[in-house]
Amino acid sequence: FDLLNDSFTTQSGREVKLQVFVDKGNLHKADHAMASLKKSMKWDETRFGLEYDLDIYMIVAVDFFNMGAMENKGLNVFNTKFVLADKASATDEDYHGIESVVGHEYFHNWTGNRVTCRDWFQLSLKEGLTVFRDQEFSSDVGSRAVNRIHAIRVMKNQQFAEDTGPMSHPIRPESVIEMNNFYTVTVYNKGAEVIRMMHTILGEQGFQAGMKCYFERHDGQAVTCDDFVNAMQDASGIDLTLFRRWYSQAGTPVVTVKDSFDADKGEYHLTVTQQVISQGVKGQTLHIPFSVELLDSAGQSIVNKVLDVTKANQTFVFDGLESAPIASLLQDFSAPVKLVYDFSIDQLVHLMRHASSEVARWEASVQLISQAIWNNVAQLQKQQVMMVDTRVVEAFRGVILDENIDQALVAEILSIPTASALIEQVDSVDLDALAKAREFVVEELASACEDELLVRYRELILVDNAEARAFKNIALSLLCQVTDTHESLVEKQYYSAKNMTDSLGALKAAATAKLACLPMLLSDFESTWESTPLVMDKWLTLQALVNSDDVIEQIKTLTKHSSFSFSNPNRVRSLIGAFAAGNTYQFHRADGEGYRYLTKILVKLNKSNPQIASRMITPLIQFSKFDQHRQQLMKQCLLELKALPDLSKDLYEKVTKSLAE
Repeated sequence: FDLLNDSFTTQSGREVKLQVFVDKGNLHKADHAMASLKKSMKWDETRFGLEYDLDIYMIVAVDFFNMGAMENKGLNVFNTKFVLADKASATDEDYHGIESVVGHEYFHNWTGNRVTCRDWFQLSLKEGLTVFRDQEFSSDVGSRAVNRIHAIRVMKNQQFAEDTGPMSHPIRPESVIEMNNFYTVTVYNKGAEVIRMMHTILGEQGFQAGMKCYFERHDGQAVTCDDFVNAMQDASGIDLTLFRRWYSQAGTPVVTVKDSFDADKGEYHLTVTQQVISQGVKGQTLHIPFSVELLDSAGQSIVNKVLDVTKANQTFVFDGLESAPIASLLQDFSAPVKLVYDFSIDQLVHLMRHASSEVARWEASVQLISQAIWNNVAQLQKQQVMMVDTRVVEAFRGVILDENIDQALVAEILSIPTASALIEQVDSVDLDALAKAREFVVEELASACEDELLVRYRELILVDNAEARAFKNIALSLLCQVTDTHESLVEKQYYSAKNMTDSLGALKAAATAKLACLPMLLSDFESTWESTPLVMDKWLTLQALVNSDDVIEQIKTLTKHSSFSFSNPNRVRSLIGAFAAGNTYQFHRADGEGYRYLTKILVKLNKSNPQIASRMITPLIQFSKFDQHRQQLMKQCLLELKALPDLSKDLYEKVTKSLAE
């Protein structure tokens, strides 16, 4: 190992020795992890008043590791992915990931180690709370809006899928066959959203009082989720009896909103109905903090508040209004629910331009472009001509041209929802029509805004920061989907890049548009980075995500590459995991080859690494939204796995629950 030494002086004046151990030759890549650790320690003192209690804090980075990191007291084991970074070999996203995970593991010192779980069913007590804390850390030291958007995407694209699948469970499960299967987005990320709702209901002051009460009562103890909620309730004086149901109830609540305006009385009525059905069982009514902003026709904010929805059906009345307002609903994703409201194009465009919350503006853009895609799916199914409303195009053109919007936020708005994200918006999907409709809308939007995108791209080339790079690279990708005449921009960016973000940005643009230069760029990237495993992981992932009919054969070839090994979890996740989870069209191809290939890999991993196999099977068991033909193909693969004589507990639980549906 190489060793990076440093120290941190706590708020009480104690000096803590800090050490990061990395493989020989990687010392220069440990600086960001060390800086992130010191930043985390300072933030926890400032925001939560929590000081580190030992005289040494150590991080050891290892390449062969199933997890991201493990918070052993004082000596923390990390996957190299979340430690090693320099500008040449790590992207801006990698830098953010390292800062977040280092923070997460450090924050476990109090929420996980000093106070820990009585039993494994209380796992969200430490993980949900600590994810909330690391999200707040990232938001305080970076862009709150962009970090919130990233968290929302995880919930809507992954956790909602888990809630509707065979492995649906509450954040505090009641039974388990294999505990490793419950290190899930439900326990971690939905758990964090439950904590966030509590923070919204209590406010920052009330929440901090609850945290103080929690540590005063339970420091050095192994406790339960109920103990945490009791501390929050007792310290704030707010009744959380109804709210506790979030811990024991599985499934995603559906919140339907209807509204009306009484011009004679100047009253706006907002009726909110909630319902949750999990695995065919109707759930109980929950306490849902529902954030609302009302805007007038000029875009001025009239009302901005959090409504406490505590009944199955509840009407809120806003009076003294001169005209019908436009409502921004469930602002900042104030609760982990599915919102049903019939937004018009004009309403969404208005919210994109005027909502006070940057997250609400992004959310409006997602709904606007999603509407356009689903409308065209319907057009295809009726064998009618596809089109994109000019109001949609103009809304996105306005975002591209607006120099007052944060560039990282523009990048998020221009990131068209993926196929998997779109699938989570509906109960059933015509995948072939979706593929055509999404491609059409992206090409139409990019073509209509080509001139503006090109101008902004050329401006952003001269700016060296993460926000500009995010906007620049999404602009480049969109330009390449208009015409291959922009291929020269890709080559120029790749060969002149001074950081991994821009190198990979050019490669991704070439891969998405299937440009002729892609093989040449991939070959150059390979020869440049073949001795750097974490970078070669990016090379593997890029090729696994190419939407081409020969991608499975290409993946089979890549498994024989010197940079790949089935014994290394990072390599397996980067190639096979990326394909199954991220290459939606090819994994779900109608001939079933994607399913059969993953099954073959799962049979192999069942013996060598059942934990990784269990995580990678997820796309195969979430079949309910697909057509009967694809469902049958997936079930056949699951039956093949079930028949294995030595099926691991990890896979057995997921396979049997899936087939029981």
